[in-house]
Amino acid sequence: MASKLGPVLKPDEAPRPYTVTEVANEIRRQLRPLTALLVKGEVSGMKRGATGHYNFSIGDGYSKLEAVLWADASARVTTLPEDGQVFIFRGKVDFFAKNGRVSFVVDQVEFDDVGKLRARLEELKRRLELEGAFDPKRKRHIPFLPTSVALLTSPTGAVINDLQETIWDRYPNMGIVVYPVQVQGGGAPMSVARALRRCNAEKLADVIVLARGGGSFEEMYAFNTELVARAILDSRLPVVTALGHTSDRTIADLVGDAECRTPTEAGARVVPKKADLLLQLRERRRRLDREIGQRIARDAERLATKRQRLVQLVPALIRSRAERLTRAASELGRLSPIAQVTRREEGVRERRRRLESAASTQLARSTNALAARRAEQRLERALAERFSGATRALSHRRERLIALSPDGVLARGYSITQDAESGAVIRSASATSASRRVRIRLGQGRLGARVEEVEP
Repeated sequence: MASKLGPVLKPDEAPRPYTVTEVANEIRRQLRPLTALLVKGEVSGMKRGATGHYNFSIGDGYSKLEAVLWADASARVTTLPEDGQVFIFRGKVDFFAKNGRVSFVVDQVEFDDVGKLRARLEELKRRLELEGAFDPKRKRHIPFLPTSVALLTSPTGAVINDLQETIWDRYPNMGIVVYPVQVQGGGAPMSVARALRRCNAEKLADVIVLARGGGSFEEMYAFNTELVARAILDSRLPVVTALGHTSDRTIADLVGDAECRTPTEAGARVVPKKADLLLQLRERRRRLDREIGQRIARDAERLATKRQRLVQLVPALIRSRAERLTRAASELGRLSPIAQVTRREEGVRERRRRLESAASTQLARSTNALAARRAEQRLERALAERFSGATRALSHRRERLIALSPDGVLARGYSITQDAESGAVIRSASATSASRRVRIRLGQGRLGARVEEVEP
């Protein structure tokens, strides 16, 4: 190495020290042939740096090589390596003079054993199935007519165009919100998971379509990761997958709420045809108008029948009410105090006539004129006294009846208060309220008034 680091030293010359940079440059020149290597090994210590690059180690059980995957290269790789996985890495060996480390700079990652990867995938499927992640009862309902649809896919390519054309062809004014995501490469799982969380947080759509244009098992690996599966399971919004024509169903398809093979199928699944809806609405309106017309006709017929019956019943009802009023008036007249006094007077007069008749008969039969005269005088006195007592009693009772009658009570200064609307007699202050209109019956005349204050 000395011959390459500088000029050959002569024995009589003192050796010149080299700078660190000179030594570092020489190491890099020595490593220059190692610029296109394929290295197979198991990943460990995977860490993501602040700038988006990844640092990890590649080992084979005997040796270990520090490796770095820059951010731009991580976006191109099919899948991002995880600890414990064995991959074939393509890259170059380089010396970083700043920290004095030799690292393997990776620019491509390939699966070493797809069979092992599939075994890991099956193990993840078993764990999710035990959790009930694939249970149809857990699936969220796809809305019949969403107000807006969120599209999670690559912003370039045919998939986004197919989705938009299908949706707007079926429903021209349907709202669409596009969330661009990386659908392939090491950063794809994180990109999809972040977009799902953002879509749920912003609440701009009612359903999510996660789509890409298919691909190989390796290219579709992002949709077989636990990170994407958990993000779909945690979504509040229903998720429809449209990951293209693939031979295997991805885990994203299994945990999603609906699975479609193509973007066109997904667009038709989440959005109905507006023309079909308008046709259905017109047909339902015709049926509704017809049913309403039939119901109106039936109701009109029933009303006519009831009206006819009512017309027939009204005269009979009027007669019945008139008879009841006549009977009530007759009963009131019979129970009137004046009528009762009149009947009592007639009874007294009838008794007097019977007594006079009996007295005359008695006198006629008497042979003794003096005795008859005396008897007559005694009888007359008795009759007079009895008649006078009866008259006084009758007069007293008449006065009491008149005094106790409604008119007599009113004549003494009392009044009867009735509710102006119902006509009911108000016997207690609690039976009315302030501002209520009332009618007041006096001994002579009536008054209309309004309640100003109630004192129970």
